[in-house]
Amino acid sequence: MSLTRRSTLGLVAGAVFAPTILRAQSFPSQVITLVVPYPAGGPTDAIARLVAQEMAGSIGQNVIVENRAGASGAVGTRAVARANPDGHTIIFGNNQTHGNNMFLLKEPGYDAVKDFAPLCGVGAFEHAFVVRNDLPAKSIAELVALAKAEPGKLNYGSTGVGSGSHLAMELFMQRTGIKMTHVPFRGAAPLVQELVGGRIDIANSTLPSVLSQIQAGSMRALALASPERNPRAKDIPTLREQGVSDADADSWAAFFAPAATPAPVLDTLSRSAIAAIAKPAVTEAILKLGFTLKVRDPAAFKPYHQQEIATWKGIIEAAGVKPE
Repeated sequence: MSLTRRSTLGLVAGAVFAPTILRAQSFPSQVITLVVPYPAGGPTDAIARLVAQEMAGSIGQNVIVENRAGASGAVGTRAVARANPDGHTIIFGNNQTHGNNMFLLKEPGYDAVKDFAPLCGVGAFEHAFVVRNDLPAKSIAELVALAKAEPGKLNYGSTGVGSGSHLAMELFMQRTGIKMTHVPFRGAAPLVQELVGGRIDIANSTLPSVLSQIQAGSMRALALASPERNPRAKDIPTLREQGVSDADADSWAAFFAPAATPAPVLDTLSRSAIAAIAKPAVTEAILKLGFTLKVRDPAAFKPYHQQEIATWKGIIEAAGVKPE
């Protein structure tokens, strides 16, 4: 190859890679938008805002939270997948947006794995088995026995078809061989209200959505669908402690950026988010929400993410939930 041709190829290669290098070197050059694909005011939104505030200090730019709700989180997630991959638009996603939507929506408009690069896994909202106060079951074993005595008589509430609370209960029923009747609601508030009123028998809800009612004595908790007890609810035993294995159903959450974001930018964002979560004040505020912290860097989160997708794909198929 001639010197002239080699030089020409070098110039072409430089022209191709220069924009990426420049983007990485100048990052951040503007305000960073952290998309929360759910309405403001919930625990997911609260965690995002706590981390965003701390990230702003370490990264040298404001990090603003933008709520873009709709279609089970797909609206905001789709927008980030299609955003300029320069690190200035990221998302706080979860097992729904970056997992189950792939199998529950006919056209989510994005691929949860191919279109995103994880910045860090944050932890999970644990699911708690809660029952109406007058239900004659004081343990998981008694609940299973009650359900087996009259299959389908007991009902359970969820926050909607295909939601975490629905699929977590489907997993539990598969593992224990019981059958209960599903009653879907539009969100946690009406579900909690009906359970407190005694019109729903049981629910497998995220701990933050029912913790205050448990503490007030307006419903009873039988178990946590998690490997370990929650320090904010130490009296609630796990399913494993009560003889039910392979039925854990934590609703994990993680930060992501568009997949084509330059590696140095991803590294900067990842380190900033992890450092923000590690701040004692942020850690304590997140734990008070009933959220369990288990921070994973990108290398540790990727295999966990893949395993979670495979697990819940199987549960969705076994439950016969069809994409909408």
